[in-house]
Amino acid sequence: MTQGAPTTSSQPLDQASVMASENSSLDVVLDLAREARKIVLGALLAGGLAVGGTYLVSPTFTASTVILPPQQQQSLAASALSSLGALANLAGGAAGIRSSLDQYVALLQGTTVSDRIIERFKLDAVYDEDYRSNTRRELAKNVRISAGKRDGLITIEVDDEKPEQARDMAMAYVDEFRRMTAELAITEAQQRRVFFENHLQATKRKLAEAQAALQGSGISGGALKAEPKAVAEGYAKLKAEYTATQVRLQALLSNLTSNAPEVQQQQSALAAIKAQLDKLEGSADVGAASSDYISKYREFKYQETLFELFSRQYELARVDESREGGLVQVVDKALLPDRKSRPKRALIGVSVSLAVGVLLCILVLLRSRWKHSSLTQDDRAKAARIWPAMLGRG
Repeated sequence: MTQGAPTTSSQPLDQASVMASENSSLDVVLDLAREARKIVLGALLAGGLAVGGTYLVSPTFTASTVILPPQQQQSLAASALSSLGALANLAGGAAGIRSSLDQYVALLQGTTVSDRIIERFKLDAVYDEDYRSNTRRELAKNVRISAGKRDGLITIEVDDEKPEQARDMAMAYVDEFRRMTAELAITEAQQRRVFFENHLQATKRKLAEAQAALQGSGISGGALKAEPKAVAEGYAKLKAEYTATQVRLQALLSNLTSNAPEVQQQQSALAAIKAQLDKLEGSADVGAASSDYISKYREFKYQETLFELFSRQYELARVDESREGGLVQVVDKALLPDRKSRPKRALIGVSVSLAVGVLLCILVLLRSRWKHSSLTQDDRAKAARIWPAMLGRG
């Protein structure tokens, strides 16, 4: 009997606490219902004020253009990686190979293009900035450049308070992108074109020097028909072929490893030409014809043959570059925006109304909870003095 008494006495206490909790919840709901009209009106008033405030802000217009960047054909290195099958992704990640679209976007977002756009449209004065770094930062906020991984297209969006300037700036990015792709060697064919172009220019200078030296030797036209001429021409052509093979091997090694079949083939050809060249250099005919005229004529023919070989390689690289589609094509031209993009008044009004409505509901719930809490009058008086005490008034 003594063990069952506490259990019996605790049941009324539990029922009383449950009833007190239900009454407290009903009081909260009742207070919330009483203040519902004020909450709705306050939320609508705040939303209306927010919408009215948007009329004090200058509207922003957005112009967009879509371009198709130069399409790069699969290079020898990419072909070698694709032949690995499932290991291609691992090999590409180890080599740090990135998409050409990422490179194009980085070019458009770079300092060079940004400075050209700033100077072209006098954006230092438009954004009212004294430092170029601040102007670049403001320009970056108003320009969005994205690349479509699936379709391979680049979208350029420009925001400005003037619709005409937004359109012109979007098309200016296309012009600057064309200028950058023409100045830089980005694709594999462009790199080969620049590589052979540099060698071609150097050989052209050496050819002019050799020609000037040959003309200053004072040899008559009859001497050009002598037998050493044939020996010198053969030696010069062979030496030029040897140098050209070396250059082709360097160009291959920039994209392939030394174990690639193309590299091994060029190495074998280089060894064969070297053997023939050593044989000619050690022969008695070349030694007997080692006069001042022969050495100058041989150098001239060597540079002339080398110039022809590099010219052919340079033209082939230019053909490959044109096949890669170096032209930047505009898919969607930037048009004059006919509607503002910001501020979005409807979205701002709804968002502010909802936020203020939720805040007012929270305040009503907190006040109701405070009013119906189990604090004594003395506790309430002490709690009321907390805020004045924090302000130094109590």
